[in-house]
Amino acid sequence: MAGIPDNIPLQPVRHKKRHDNKHRNGCCPWSSCCGMGDFRPRTVWLGHPEKREQRYPRNVINNQKYNFFTFLPGVLFNQFKYFFNLYFLLLACSQFVNELRLGALYTYWVPLGFVLIITIVREAVEEIRCFLRDKEVNSQIYSKLSTRGELLFTLKDSAAGVFNQRVPADMIFLRTSERNGSCFLRTDQLDGETDWKLRLPVACTQRLPTAADLLQIRSYVYAEEPNIDIHNFIGTFTRIGLFDLEVNCLTKILFGALVVVSLVMVALQHFAGRWYLQIFRFLLLFSNIVPISLRVNLDMGKMVFSWMIKKDAKIPGTVVRASTIPEQLGRISYLLTDKTGTLTQNEMVFRRLHLGTVAYGMDSMDEVQSHVFSAYTQPPHDAPASRAPAATKVRKTISSRVHEAVKAIALVHNVTPVYEANGVTDQAEAEQHYEDTCRVYQASSPDEVSLVQWTESVGLTLVGRDQSSMQLRTPSGQILNFTILQIFPFTYESKRMGIIVRDESTGEITFYMKGADVVMAGIVQYNDWLEEECGNMAREGLRVLVVAKKSLTEEQYQDFEARYVQAKLSVHDRSLKVATVIESLEMEMELLCLTGVEDQLQADVRPTLEILRNAGIKVWMLTGDKLETATCTAKNAHLVTRNQDVHVFRPVTTRSEAHLELNAFRRKHDCALVISGDSLEVCLKFYEYEFMELACQCPAVVCCRCAPTQKAQIVRLLQERTGKLACAVGDGGNDVSMIQEADCGVGVEGKEGKQASLAADFSVTQFKHLGRLLMVHGRNSYKRSAALSQFVIHRSLCISTMQAVFSSVFYFASVPLYQGFLIIGYSTIYTMFPVFSLVLDKDVKSEVAMLYPELYKDLLKGRPLSFKTFLIWVLISIYQGSIIMYGALLLFESEFVHIVAISFTSLILTELLMVALTIQTWHWLMIVAELLSLACYIASLVFLHEFIDVYFIATLSFVWKVTVITLVSCLPLYILKYLRRRFSPPSYSKLTS
Repeated sequence: MAGIPDNIPLQPVRHKKRHDNKHRNGCCPWSSCCGMGDFRPRTVWLGHPEKREQRYPRNVINNQKYNFFTFLPGVLFNQFKYFFNLYFLLLACSQFVNELRLGALYTYWVPLGFVLIITIVREAVEEIRCFLRDKEVNSQIYSKLSTRGELLFTLKDSAAGVFNQRVPADMIFLRTSERNGSCFLRTDQLDGETDWKLRLPVACTQRLPTAADLLQIRSYVYAEEPNIDIHNFIGTFTRIGLFDLEVNCLTKILFGALVVVSLVMVALQHFAGRWYLQIFRFLLLFSNIVPISLRVNLDMGKMVFSWMIKKDAKIPGTVVRASTIPEQLGRISYLLTDKTGTLTQNEMVFRRLHLGTVAYGMDSMDEVQSHVFSAYTQPPHDAPASRAPAATKVRKTISSRVHEAVKAIALVHNVTPVYEANGVTDQAEAEQHYEDTCRVYQASSPDEVSLVQWTESVGLTLVGRDQSSMQLRTPSGQILNFTILQIFPFTYESKRMGIIVRDESTGEITFYMKGADVVMAGIVQYNDWLEEECGNMAREGLRVLVVAKKSLTEEQYQDFEARYVQAKLSVHDRSLKVATVIESLEMEMELLCLTGVEDQLQADVRPTLEILRNAGIKVWMLTGDKLETATCTAKNAHLVTRNQDVHVFRPVTTRSEAHLELNAFRRKHDCALVISGDSLEVCLKFYEYEFMELACQCPAVVCCRCAPTQKAQIVRLLQERTGKLACAVGDGGNDVSMIQEADCGVGVEGKEGKQASLAADFSVTQFKHLGRLLMVHGRNSYKRSAALSQFVIHRSLCISTMQAVFSSVFYFASVPLYQGFLIIGYSTIYTMFPVFSLVLDKDVKSEVAMLYPELYKDLLKGRPLSFKTFLIWVLISIYQGSIIMYGALLLFESEFVHIVAISFTSLILTELLMVALTIQTWHWLMIVAELLSLACYIASLVFLHEFIDVYFIATLSFVWKVTVITLVSCLPLYILKYLRRRFSPPSYSKLTS
């Protein structure tokens, strides 16, 4: 094969701004300096030594956000683009102006520097991990064909050339070692389908004696420039988060409050003197209203949440690749999932054989086997039946009917048995003796393979096939030879396939056909059970195929062949004429049986989908499979429940057709929607808003025949139209665009490689792990982040309220209440550990969260961090700050330093008690954090004699004053909490009591 490296990134789709801060390669502000040039077609030369050495870009995989030169500028840009961090940068810079300086420079620059260092270290760790993952993939060894033989090289060193193995690049099929000139290959890295597809090489290169001769001919391959269309190729032979935004919004509100308070203070001074400087001084004085430690606390909390996810033994192998958005897992409203390899194992299993009057399930296949065995081991009691039409009306025995059905299933397919010995195809020995241990079935569909494997299990084995013949082996070891006269492949339009074979032992010519019941019902002879039984099997989640046959005389076949050849030679309306000739045979065919196969679901898919549904999450399935397959899987996985109707959106191609079908769909209620990618494209083109409005009301949606770009488009529209968070789950390279477009992307490691896993925010090994990832870790991460942010804001508002009261009492003077280490220590060593320990808190056990997924619904409305809860915490902060400051002013005796001692100690104790008031499930580290913080404060009093009177704090007067102030500030809140839990308990409290 000739490989064309695909390292040039695809041109990013330009759309509205995302609601998260996930960066993808090629989409950051620094992409213009990262070597992303224009896309150009290229020419790969064969047999031209002077041209084969031309240089091409390296075929490397790069999932990093930055490079060595853009790392620091990029990180700083992404930090200061938020108002929150930009505000503190301007605040720190203002201290270089003497008129605005309120204290030492370190009181502003040290906290800001600490926040930036934490962020830079975190980003560096993620970049290093990403680099190591890419290095592992790029360092894989491949072999390349050259004039010096096979050369070993790594992926990062590869360029255009001739390869003889699977390489992650665009490939052009030049030659195969198969004698019949055909090859089965997989396209799972493109469209996610792991089934084998038949491909034919370039004719002139296939005729070469050996692969080495490819380098001796003088020719070239022209390939078009990379593009997003994976189904067409032109060439000739001669590729954060919502929570942070909400916090950023609250920060802007706090900044607005800061400006208002500063203006009020200056207004109460009647704008006397240099009032404009006083405004800036008050802005600096009340700067604590906007907490600088909020960002670093949230970032550190996210790192803890990510660590907890990775260390959870109940979801082993889970990897967090984007540690900046774990809390978004707690607010998912829509989950969009791939089918093949994600919900299913892509392993088809034969489940049912139905003959009309009798049906055989998995527990009765031994009866089928005995019927087949008797058909080939017992001599017939009478002469072979005549091929006259009257003979078909004779009532046949069950044994003969089973035998005919199994024989038909063993013949009507496109499966090819391939024999391998020690990993190398051995045509001379393994194929000659039809070794069972060396045989592997290859086909364009896993359905086909499952049917042939089933016929083998009951005694009739496909042992050989080429383009003109087929061989079956009976239970007695006899080889039955059949000549393939014609084959009519399955198409999406026809929904059926057929084959005409001649039995070499009898000379009988038989036309076999299988297909979907919707088309086969009009082809087979009249019967009264086909429709009913097909419906019954479909409701069980089985993929149903109808099998029929028709015996042909030699004269009938010759007449058909002549008309068929003539139709294929037509210049005008060739397809129509060919279809007409084939349809002349498709009349009054004998119905043999129904077959039911099932695509094996991944482990615990049904309970996982039920958990998601009960949690209020709507699940959409986006797949490249055909409509019938997607519908069967949706029913089998219980994505569509048994009591729900399914509306299959009719194929539409025009605006008027789409309008009529949308009106028909609008009249349905509580109905799951199934729609094809072509119809979806038409609806989105003309009625985007109307379609999305109707689809979002459905309990479940199934989109079949979806291209990767369509999947990403659906995710984007869903997020834009609803304003809610969406999670995309997939396992193949065709799911990468969908995963990257979603607010949360989850990759499942499976048979289709690790592309989806590497590109996702979270990587899991099984779909069932998604339930615990959302219900437990997502819920906990969001609630803990909300509590953490509220407490950090409360901590800052308390001290700012005290400053406002202090300035008001002393004639609105812009004098700081606390200076130096007191102001830094308050938000760090004195209160940081207890507040941060809230990341360990939980309202219910993980088992309860999984058992009652309805608890997740409360989070979808954003109540833990809403404007209502924000306002409640603002009022609490104002109340406590006022009580502490006024209490200190009322109870102090003579010296100002006593006000500082009483108020600051009461403030520290109040913060520690408020944390204890909020905690719902105590962890031993929480107790350690509380005691450690209190011990740090007591120990540091020895070194704070500049701000606090050490002798005064040792008196009984100090103790009782601090105790009274602290009780007044905290006790009412304890009482209110008790009354609320007593008369209006939250939903989770009923489960924990």
